[in-house]
Amino acid sequence: MLTVCDTDIYAIVLCFIAGHLCGSVPSGLWLCKALYGIDIRSVGSRNIGTTNVFRTAGPLPAALVLFCDIAKGVIAVAAVRWLFAAPVLEAVCALGAFLGHNFSAFLGLKGGKGVATGVGLLLFLMPKAAAVAVAVWLALVLTTRYVSLGSIIAGCAAPAAAWYFSYPPPYLAFAFFAAFIVVLRHKANIERLLAGSEPKIKAGHLEKKS
Repeated sequence: MLTVCDTDIYAIVLCFIAGHLCGSVPSGLWLCKALYGIDIRSVGSRNIGTTNVFRTAGPLPAALVLFCDIAKGVIAVAAVRWLFAAPVLEAVCALGAFLGHNFSAFLGLKGGKGVATGVGLLLFLMPKAAAVAVAVWLALVLTTRYVSLGSIIAGCAAPAAAWYFSYPPPYLAFAFFAAFIVVLRHKANIERLLAGSEPKIKAGHLEKKS
């Protein structure tokens, strides 16, 4: 384990960049191109995340994308914990990974909405808060079939749960910032929900390319 001060500016920058690069991996885009020969940005909602893959290609590829989007953030933060064991640096790396998914370095700073990667980061850093957020998401999606509504409310529930369970301040700051970005990235969904035009979740199906 390296002995680096939590506030060392070089360590902070390094952890953020490492997290951002890991988070930037566009799992949905690359997997759909490899499996089906399609650019997921050209179909459905044109988002690279799990929900659009589910609606377009079906549950199995969506599950694979979900796993990859969760894993990329966890791998980055786990490496930082192994090297430094400093909550500030872990939170900085988590922030980098979360923003990387939303503003990918491989896609001209475009990307997903951060939900899957955010869940993975919560599971690793704050498992109790993650359990609350996932329960809220499941309850809302199963009862309303609006994934966006579940994501927005669950995103807001996460920092409240993190505060309730007294997680370290750097983790709490990350949870609040991530919730803000999740809501911001769902602005169009919020407008459609209010207008009654938001589509409900429904699985799609694509044939694998030969």
